[in-house]
Amino acid sequence: MTTILYEHPVFLEHHVPPGHPERPDRLRALNAALEHENFKSLKRLEAPVANEDAVTLAHPESFLIEVIRAMPEEGVRQIESDTHASPESLKAALTGIGGAMAGVDDVFTGKADNVFVASRPPGHHAEHDKVMGFCLFNNVAIAARHAQKAHGAERVAIVDFDVHHGNGTQDIFWADPSVLYCSTHQMPLYPGTGSRHETGAGNIVNAPLSPNDDSASFRDAVRSRILPALNNFRPDLVIISAGFDAHYRDPLAQINLVGEDFDWITGQLMDIAGKYAGNRVVSVLEGGYDLEGLAESAGLHICRLMKG
Repeated sequence: MTTILYEHPVFLEHHVPPGHPERPDRLRALNAALEHENFKSLKRLEAPVANEDAVTLAHPESFLIEVIRAMPEEGVRQIESDTHASPESLKAALTGIGGAMAGVDDVFTGKADNVFVASRPPGHHAEHDKVMGFCLFNNVAIAARHAQKAHGAERVAIVDFDVHHGNGTQDIFWADPSVLYCSTHQMPLYPGTGSRHETGAGNIVNAPLSPNDDSASFRDAVRSRILPALNNFRPDLVIISAGFDAHYRDPLAQINLVGEDFDWITGQLMDIAGKYAGNRVVSVLEGGYDLEGLAESAGLHICRLMKG
């Protein structure tokens, strides 16, 4: 497998208040893990900065203008109850979008089989017209729309294994059967969405987990609900909202996964992509707030992408 990892120094320049879990040290921990010899062959590229217009693939222009106006000239500004911005946050967010879009281009042109985008801020809580949950723009939603517009993708599957439900992605694609959104997540937990009864146009598949669920519950949810939906949908692209906060060490939730679970689900999704999508997988970093748990889990995820 040919794997590309997109990164950029600006992701470290998105600053948040002291003690905030979504901090630059998350990427420093991942970068330290990537020094291991297992990653010697990994192709690491600087993510391009997307044009502001790219945001409008999944969000209205009025929302883009609102976010731009909210950016501070100095310091850190709270722009939503738990979402903050600093002077470089807009560039960081646009670079995350740029990495995700470049990843889509790479897998459709054959430059890579799969791509991992090591970006921040995350994106899956950003709704159609709402900043939320550490997220400014919805990276995976924009990537999916780019795949449709630029590469003629007809069936894009987004699989989200972050421990928090991706309410933003669900909101954006709620009535769009050309995009399948599948999520495992803890309930009850922020943001309060993600019940089995939320099905959109039949294209939303939620597989909620209960507090203190473990590997067995997680794998059963994937096997019983998500994999059948993916096989039925037959996607021509698989996009992953790769959050690693369902790890047992994570402070923001109570799901007890271990690193091997993230390796396992990555393999399962690669099998789906191998069957239907010419191996095309684009994975974008979402959550994961314990540095050790994040480094272990994301490292295993990337290793699996590289090995196939």
